[in-house]
Amino acid sequence: MQLDHVTLVAPDCDAFMRFFVDIAGMRVGPRPPFGVGGYWLYLGARPAVHLVASGVVDSHPAERPGATRIDHLALRIDDEAEWRALLERLDCHGYAYQFAEVPLARELQLFVRLGPGVIVEFVTAQF
Repeated sequence: MQLDHVTLVAPDCDAFMRFFVDIAGMRVGPRPPFGVGGYWLYLGARPAVHLVASGVVDSHPAERPGATRIDHLALRIDDEAEWRALLERLDCHGYAYQFAEVPLARELQLFVRLGPGVIVEFVTAQF
């Protein structure tokens, strides 16, 4: 078994799309004609992130205190040059981020908050 994709419902799909394309290096690719706004963002040959315009998936129960939710999406970067390029893109585009170390794992995490309830983590081995 493997993870197929993550779907994010967002009020501003264009801003989220720009982050995943400009910062994370994904590309916009083919998407079925669902009749609602959104994007499929690809890592390699597969769509890894599905963006859907808010209001489309409102049939789900309203989020309430204590409700189960997905906390964040994590992307791994194993190449030091790619990691440094990510930091440059984040700085160039003005994104705020925070670092954390994974105890005992010699890994570094970088967190970017895209909006309420939407966090993207980039993780790498400490170089």
